[in-house]
Amino acid sequence: MRAPRSLNVLTVLALAGAALGARPGAALEDPAAQARVTRFDNGLVVLTLEDRTTPIVSFQMWVDVGSSDESRYTGLAHLFEHMMFKGSTHIAPEQHAQLISARGGRVNAFTTRDFTVYFEDVTSESLPLVIDLEHERVANLDISERTLESEREVVLEERRMRTEDSPFGRVYEALFPLVWQAHPYRWPVIGWRSDIEKATVASCRTFFDAYYSPNNMLIALVGDFDSAVALAQLERTFGALPPAAEIPRNPTEEPAQDGERRAIVYFGANSPILAAAWHAPPTGHPDIEALDVLSVVLSDGRSSRLYRSLVYEAQQALSASGSYLEMVDAGAFLAFAGVRPDASIERVEELFFAEIERVRREPVSESELEKAKRQLEVELVNSLAANHAIAARIARDYATFGRIRPLDERLERIRAVTAEDVQRVARTYLIDAARSVVRLVPPPSAERGE
Repeated sequence: MRAPRSLNVLTVLALAGAALGARPGAALEDPAAQARVTRFDNGLVVLTLEDRTTPIVSFQMWVDVGSSDESRYTGLAHLFEHMMFKGSTHIAPEQHAQLISARGGRVNAFTTRDFTVYFEDVTSESLPLVIDLEHERVANLDISERTLESEREVVLEERRMRTEDSPFGRVYEALFPLVWQAHPYRWPVIGWRSDIEKATVASCRTFFDAYYSPNNMLIALVGDFDSAVALAQLERTFGALPPAAEIPRNPTEEPAQDGERRAIVYFGANSPILAAAWHAPPTGHPDIEALDVLSVVLSDGRSSRLYRSLVYEAQQALSASGSYLEMVDAGAFLAFAGVRPDASIERVEELFFAEIERVRREPVSESELEKAKRQLEVELVNSLAANHAIAARIARDYATFGRIRPLDERLERIRAVTAEDVQRVARTYLIDAARSVVRLVPPPSAERGE
């Protein structure tokens, strides 16, 4: 039976309006509710959701491996994001992407601390090619000295541009090891330079064999395709891959933080940066929605408290922002301020933490609360606007929770957040003894004008 049509722009707008004005308990149509789960004998999970509205299908392969799974060499998960495009037994280097692009498709990948994801958005007739190409590089990837050296240099250059020569890259790289001193979330997804430089072909093969196995992968298909045909092809290809006997995981748990942690980063930037982070719960925790609301009120956009206080009123900062970062094992509540070149970072920090204290001391206003909740609801509903977004949603949910969370469930959790909830999570998590603070400032010689 054909699944319900996906959401076009008008439908999304209608749903967004319904999300804002619907009475409690009113149900919204959720296309993800029609997703089908298939598990092959070798452990591979396939999620399928047919939608014939447009001749587009999104194929996503989620590998349950991220930087937190690394041990001897950091950066291997991200390195394989690159090496997967460098050819295999039957496909020349870069040919995978070329074959997709030549057919008008979109192909890319990304790595996080928890997952590595490969995706193609293509027209329907290209799906069989996509499945064959993805199977080929999983089954027969070229892991050799040649491909390693090639991609090692690419990754080192990416690290230089995005981290070593970037003020915010340097801040993030200093902040996370303060927040997590034991858990592998502490090291950068891209890896430490020395590890990237020294990684061996043997270590890469061991890593690939351990994690790129069917019982550690999930495939999501959303769009205009025939499920029976696609599943049959996946069974012939991915279904023949041998499962891993064991998938190693880092056992480390982060101990409780028992005092403020600070670091100073010297960097030749025109604008100093103040960054702060607090420990927060992992994805799926009951406090998630309240923390999301708190993040919007405090640090999301130009109407947020931090932006108004530091940029508009005190005119001590050029920018102020933040977010709640939720991951599988833990979370972090982050906030940043870009200091004006003619301002004092000490004064910015004073105002910065005064806003944190105010949200802990006083409940947020009803208008702030409702605006934040509406924003979160609309963002959630808007995430249903494209097959790619739906595929990412169902894949992330199933990979994390073993189920696809209903849209209504998520909307109701947002709507249920109260001002008291927001104040409670601020008091629970945004405490001085559990915060980490990084200041990025000019080197001492620059401050003296030398």
